[in-house]
Amino acid sequence: MHWLARVKVASVKNFLIRMFIRRYKVDMSLAVEPQAESYPDFNAFFTRALKPGARPVVPGDDTLACPVDGAVSQLGPIWHRQLLQAKGMDYSLYSLLGGDEGMAALFHNGTFATLYLSPRDYHRIHMPLNGVLRRMRYIPGRLYSVNTYSAEHIPGLFTRNERVVTLFDTPAGPMAMILVGAIFVSSMETVWEQDLRAAAGGAIRDWHYDPDREPIALAKGEEMGRFNMGSTVIMLFEQGRIELDEALQPGTVVRMGQRLGHIASTDAS
Repeated sequence: MHWLARVKVASVKNFLIRMFIRRYKVDMSLAVEPQAESYPDFNAFFTRALKPGARPVVPGDDTLACPVDGAVSQLGPIWHRQLLQAKGMDYSLYSLLGGDEGMAALFHNGTFATLYLSPRDYHRIHMPLNGVLRRMRYIPGRLYSVNTYSAEHIPGLFTRNERVVTLFDTPAGPMAMILVGAIFVSSMETVWEQDLRAAAGGAIRDWHYDPDREPIALAKGEEMGRFNMGSTVIMLFEQGRIELDEALQPGTVVRMGQRLGHIASTDAS
């Protein structure tokens, strides 16, 4: 699929793109380039940019913006380092972060939100708050589907799939954004590191960033990465820092830039 998504033969890539648009009813009127034939390959179409203003970002330094188009999978408190995957099924924060005890301790009894991107969704990922990058961790794994059925039937799904963990300093304290791979996803990218799988060489790898020497600062709403096929984003916050909007429930459709909640405290609990 990685190879096929990058085939530039016009007849092949145009067939794939048109078939995908019909199958998933993709709204191309929102894309910067609405003509399917104009994309050099399927992956360029899949990671297409949207027109300016198509996804306005909620204003205010104290509001939490949605980082992606998709739907809420689960959200709420992290109880004793366990996150809710589906009704009656939890998974380990420690395992999600690849066994990093120091990072897991930051989010003990914190808050999480899991957002699922379907194939038809916009697949670029944006910042929910202003942030300065501290760490990134690539964790190899499986590529199970991450749809609702899989989340309800595969124990520890998000701890078993390939994923990229990013850690930012934000006005709400430490924030982790985890990009979880899925079926057919053979690479994820960030704006500061292109192909994470290639860069890591198939093993767990850590990157540390010194904000005094090599600051990577991204504003709320700015692009931070993209999936080269569909998947899931998990956001983690420290205890007491974020209050998610009560209207958000599993299954709620969300759009990049909309309000998800607000900063409740700028001081660590």
